Amino acid sequence: MSRIHVIGAGMAGLSAATSLAARGMSVVLYEAAKWGGGRCRSYEDTTLGCRLDNGNHLLLSGNRAALAYLDRIGAAETLTGPDKPLFPFIDLLSGAAWVLRLNYGITPWWVLRKDWRVPETRARDYWALRRLQRAKPTDLVADLLGDLGPLYERLLEPLAIAALNTKPDVASAAPLAAVVAESIARGGAATMPRYPAIGLSESFVDPALAFLRAQGCELRFGARVAGLTVSDHRVTGLVGPNVDEIIDPADRIILATPPWVAADLIPGLVVPNQFEAILNLHFRAGIDAGKAGFYGLLGGVAEWVFEKTEVVSVTISAANDRLDADPDALATEVWSDLRRGFGLPRTMPPYRVVRERRATFAATPEQLTRRPGPATRLINLTLAGDYTATTLPATIEGAIRSGETAAALVAEQ
Repeated sequence: MSRIHVIGAGMAGLSAATSLAARGMSVVLYEAAKWGGGRCRSYEDTTLGCRLDNGNHLLLSGNRAALAYLDRIGAAETLTGPDKPLFPFIDLLSGAAWVLRLNYGITPWWVLRKDWRVPETRARDYWALRRLQRAKPTDLVADLLGDLGPLYERLLEPLAIAALNTKPDVASAAPLAAVVAESIARGGAATMPRYPAIGLSESFVDPALAFLRAQGCELRFGARVAGLTVSDHRVTGLVGPNVDEIIDPADRIILATPPWVAADLIPGLVVPNQFEAILNLHFRAGIDAGKAGFYGLLGGVAEWVFEKTEVVSVTISAANDRLDADPDALATEVWSDLRRGFGLPRTMPPYRVVRERRATFAATPEQLTRRPGPATRLINLTLAGDYTATTLPATIEGAIRSGETAAALVAEQ
């Protein structure tokens, strides 16, 4: 029986592997680390004495690939979130707080209600969102939408930074348009916030590994594939410090590694080569994040804050300019934001700063041109990863969708 070799156990690799296993195909999964999940995982933090997610990820009910993946691995019920499509915000400078609310249907009558839309906006302001429908990859977010006043400053700019992980003055509007088309444009039913009730690993990783084991798949952790042997435009072997695998002619390979690893393994492969960081700060404290369980923060360092079981978690996106910031100084700034927003005590609790230096590729027009499709010049090798040409930015949904695409192509061969 032919085998499918999936290299990389991040979201793209797990998506591809579980999709193939569900088809009854024989899968071998290789992962250089001793755990799965890549940039989407949980771990035990000794400093805080509790379990942390290495990042904060907010899904939407319109993320069809991610929800189908969770359903396949039996983890659909591990997500939580508000029972209505709502997004609360606090302006740290003015102290104003409001909640963006959407109606369930596709017709956006919610913009007619002053108490549902962004403060100081008018219903007709939202008509300008149609500009995104004709956004080209060369259009920048700030150029296309930056003249919309409070609508841009209080909603579209923070949405763009969160979705694209790139500053709006250099970010392409095209991937933002793809996000909006699959969420807000489809109404509140597609825009319900969703996030893991316990942790990223408990939702996205552990159930997937359990599913693969139950299907008889072979999981090889601590197995770094450092090179490919190639003959006649076909991969014939996988090599590494502890990998020496001969690839049978009928076997297929899905390469689901970060782009810089893929470029090392396939000489001449063009991939994104500029990246943006994300910083997450976890404080051993508690807040009341209301019905949503999170808040968007404006006017400070902190951008999104999540109420977790044992910690308050804060996300700072597009954070290249803060990568080398002193941890104590950064934590003090963020704690000051949380104090202003939630009335927390002056004394800062224990904290942990988690830096993801290459969290996503920079969603600039130039970098979008470097996103490869799933097919490669090697007959039996297919690419998967959030950096590939999914039309979406580098998100969990994009990563999982890329794995599905790669699996479907391999299954058809």
